[in-house]
Amino acid sequence: MKQQHSNIRIWLGIFLLTAVLALPFIKPVQQYLSIPDKVVTFSDTASPLDIPALGTNVTINSSGDSVQATDSSVFYPDKQGNSQLMYEAAGIPLKKVDVSVLEDIRVVPGGQSIGVQLHTLGVLVVGHHQVKSEDGEKSPGEEADIQVGDVILKINGEKIKDMNDVKPLVKEAGKNNEELELTIKRDNEKKETTLDPIKNEKTDRFQIGLYIRDSAAGIGTMTFYDPETKNYGALGHVISDMDTQKPIEIHNGSIVRSDVTSIEKGNNGTPGEKQAKFSVNDKEIGNITKNSPFGIFGKLNKPIKKNGEYDKPMPIALSNQVEEGPAKILTVLDGEKVEAFDVKVVSSVPQKFPAKKGMVIQITDERLLNETGGIVQGMSGSPIIQDDKIIGAVTHVFVNDPTSGYGVHIEWMLQEAGIEVKSPSEKDKDKAS
Repeated sequence: MKQQHSNIRIWLGIFLLTAVLALPFIKPVQQYLSIPDKVVTFSDTASPLDIPALGTNVTINSSGDSVQATDSSVFYPDKQGNSQLMYEAAGIPLKKVDVSVLEDIRVVPGGQSIGVQLHTLGVLVVGHHQVKSEDGEKSPGEEADIQVGDVILKINGEKIKDMNDVKPLVKEAGKNNEELELTIKRDNEKKETTLDPIKNEKTDRFQIGLYIRDSAAGIGTMTFYDPETKNYGALGHVISDMDTQKPIEIHNGSIVRSDVTSIEKGNNGTPGEKQAKFSVNDKEIGNITKNSPFGIFGKLNKPIKKNGEYDKPMPIALSNQVEEGPAKILTVLDGEKVEAFDVKVVSSVPQKFPAKKGMVIQITDERLLNETGGIVQGMSGSPIIQDDKIIGAVTHVFVNDPTSGYGVHIEWMLQEAGIEVKSPSEKDKDKAS
């Protein structure tokens, strides 16, 4: 009898284990698990959002409080705040879902090629060099433990704005046989050090044995601008120094119009590149106030038009609204002409927190593939449009497959530009706090 009870327990355990392992594969359970914990949509009644309701869709497109979501019900959320949506099956409540209704956000898509000029905060150390003196060759900067990537903020208490500020202080200290007192920034920490300039026996000049730089320039693509505030976002990724590979901390900067002259086609293992011309002396069209992991940001002096169908403000889509499938990018292949090209959203990850690589896109447009080979340098920031909504920007190319690359979701770029993607109730809370 004991043996029989033992066998029953074993078989019962096997049955329960099998049932537990099989649960996620049962369709009703899969449908339940697919119900989101939170639904986010915009108050724009022209842009309804479909969400799962046990195999069917519930459409959110107007205003109200809360209803029960069944296979045929329609939910109307409150435009002034958040509501809840109750999922039911056969009249039995299953799950409550929070619904956030955001104010409608519309920005003008970019696509224009821009020239970028950044001025660093202090001067950036990009290398060491040996100074030949009577005592042999050495680098005073290296001996002072100044590293590549450090930023020199002050010398002898004086703020350093550019390279021209360094030379007279080095010359004076050398003549008076004095040390230089340096304040440097390494990562997020400030450090103090001293440095002894030495005379180069060939040039008869005092030197510190450091290569320094105070500015950087390049090209990229405008992603969007806000027609009301003139705040803009571009590039979709941080600008790093080409020698140190570290993000450039900016003192100020500007953007100007850029004219694409030719394109170096990309292939497997070698990314292509846009060749463009611009002058730092050209009239600036905007400033640069931020260089972040999501691009460069600032304010335009005036709107920049493309003279096409994409000159008007367009709604945006949040990361959870982006779908796999056809889309378009706006970019320039010749001169300043902005054109639309077909791409495919291969994958998109809904993101609750800012992250850089939210989408994978693939170029499908035959003309773009023929002329560029896919995504090329200088295309970063090209806005991605799907279903007449801005969903993000091109950021990086896959080196081994130039037809594909990453994209960043538009909501994170908007956030960096100071355009808050929040519900009216959240904004009221922020004001109260």
